Amino acid sequence: MAVRNIFKAGDDVLRKRSRPVQVIDRRIRTLLDDMAQTMYAADGAGLAAPQVGILRRVVVIDVGEGLVELINPEILSTEGSQINPEGCLSIPGRRCTVERPQKVVVRAYDRNGDEIEVTGEGFMAMAICHEIDHLDGILYTDKMIEDVTDKENEEAAK
Repeated sequence: MAVRNIFKAGDDVLRKRSRPVQVIDRRIRTLLDDMAQTMYAADGAGLAAPQVGILRRVVVIDVGEGLVELINPEILSTEGSQINPEGCLSIPGRRCTVERPQKVVVRAYDRNGDEIEVTGEGFMAMAICHEIDHLDGILYTDKMIEDVTDKENEEAAK
């Protein structure tokens, strides 16, 4: 496992649509391992393959409930709405409010090639949608409602 470089806003790779994974092999499992290690090292809650320069439909998420790995994730349904501040490892030092579904159900494959369904609510729903957006070349700032000020960031950290 290795910590990979996280690409930052302005890098072209973040604006490209990722290709589906055709075969889940050792290379994809290594990518999943490296992405998880990179996410944890950067103190993030999610990471998409384009953020480490790989244009494949792979994401890892951990919002404090354990690691979730999604290969070729596809949103099946959404419910409700929430507006919360978001940040991104590819846009350090900035947070913006974004509207996301309150609940989301996705279908994907796990590292063994088994089809799975994951339901996320609240923070997990936000993270799933944020990471899937990365796979389509969309950054959260594209959907921002407003910037969160430094004072608001400090209060949220308390």
